[in-house]
Amino acid sequence: MATIADKALREQVAALGPWFHNIDLGDGLWTAPDHFLGNYPGFKFDRFAHALPADLTGKSVLDIGCNAGFYSVEMKRRGADRVLGIDSDDRYLAQARLASRALGFEGVEFRNLSVYDVGALGERFDLVIFMGVLYHLRHPLLALDLIREHVAGDMLLFQTMQQGSRDAYDAPADHPFHKPGTHQPPDFFDDAAYPKMHFIERAFANDWTNWWAPNRACSEAMLRAAGFRIEAHPENEVYLCGVSDIPYAEYGPAAVYPNKGEETR
Repeated sequence: MATIADKALREQVAALGPWFHNIDLGDGLWTAPDHFLGNYPGFKFDRFAHALPADLTGKSVLDIGCNAGFYSVEMKRRGADRVLGIDSDDRYLAQARLASRALGFEGVEFRNLSVYDVGALGERFDLVIFMGVLYHLRHPLLALDLIREHVAGDMLLFQTMQQGSRDAYDAPADHPFHKPGTHQPPDFFDDAAYPKMHFIERAFANDWTNWWAPNRACSEAMLRAAGFRIEAHPENEVYLCGVSDIPYAEYGPAAVYPNKGEETR
């Protein structure tokens, strides 16, 4: 027979549904037992978990777009001293708080904050997790620029949906405007492996917030352009990066800010 506490937790999980993270809360209670992807994101994490430090003692972690907090909890499980998960959806944050409490990880903090506002945190983190967010953004490269400028201290764990070629591409340092001796455009842009960001004007997989689908070369080029060095590619769409120099930084800042009023002029 289920205890009163078990019954209350099950009711709380149901009240906060639907869940996109199917998290095992113990005693046979899963947050999304009928998830169309099954044990998600647990099975995906199993594919690249080895690429992350097994011991995060003394480290700080920022989980951007934390959803129900699966990765936040996993980083706390690895001993991270400070874990902050941010999301712009209050229901996801409520799910994350419930799941972390149910699993006994009271030390995880969750806040309502957009990736575009990470500068408001005023601190850098040893590990920034930015997974499953880029393709939902209207301004994806700006998000990477802001992460690099304000919160990335050492490592970035990055994932995005990808479509098109899975081949790497070594683009030239400078592209000629025409083929030498002609007025014809170069062939680079017709190569399927050339960095391409596919724009999705309408819904993708019944989700109108899926705006972008880069190919592999585009994901990697954007990371480098924002000032991240790819150190591992443990799974098709997942990259572990280190902080690197920002290309062309001598010409000015990469991140562009909207005019918020007279005080910014």
